[in-house]
Amino acid sequence: MFPISDDNPEPGRPIVTWALIAACIAVFLWQMSLQGGNAERAVFQFGAVPATLFGKADANAVIPAWATILTSMFMHGGLAHLGGNMLYLWIFGDNVEIAMGRAKFFVFYLVCGTIAALTQAFQSPASTVPLIGASGAISGVLGAYLLLQPFAHVRVAIMPLPFFIRVISVPSLVVLGFWFVIQFVSGLASDPEKGGVAFWAHVGGFVAGVVLMPFFKRRDVALFQKGTPRVFDARRNRDGDGPWGNRRGPWG
Repeated sequence: MFPISDDNPEPGRPIVTWALIAACIAVFLWQMSLQGGNAERAVFQFGAVPATLFGKADANAVIPAWATILTSMFMHGGLAHLGGNMLYLWIFGDNVEIAMGRAKFFVFYLVCGTIAALTQAFQSPASTVPLIGASGAISGVLGAYLLLQPFAHVRVAIMPLPFFIRVISVPSLVVLGFWFVIQFVSGLASDPEKGGVAFWAHVGGFVAGVVLMPFFKRRDVALFQKGTPRVFDARRNRDGDGPWGNRRGPWG
């Protein structure tokens, strides 16, 4: 299941969510502008290196080791890495931001990203592989969204048959719960000494989001809000529209 949007519009403008997306895109464009070995050097200078964080290797002189936890959240290893992260932030960030308020949401995002990076780093404290990406912080947003709107509907793309894509509407409890299980199982099967997807960062960020959401939300915001009554509704409605609101839908 690949989320493409949610059916849960929230009044207000998620300025911080938009700003975070813009910042990640700007940093990625800067990374792409670097020539030769400067791009890789930047990843080691501004990425969070576990061995450096725990004093097992010399730190880069550009910024303090602790600060790399923050800078690493805005760097990405490729266009697919950036695009996937920003899509998830775009879909789930607005509701969480409005439920918390802009200032609290920004702090929440950084705290979850920090916990996520440390969770991954603790798995292999002597690793010299830099951690980069916003996925740990965004995992915290997913955890908060699950606690806030477990019954909200998320439009996901599935491929039941080769070369055949279908868009269905699924409760966020199913989408995010399934996503978390995949991250946890993948973390158990992964080798933290090697590079690749930082599954434990996703797990740590998600758990942090679930735990911290009650403390960061506004007092007038309820948890476990009720969603619309339809569940797994992939049928066309009486007007002939699909569940995503177009007569044929973007996937045909």
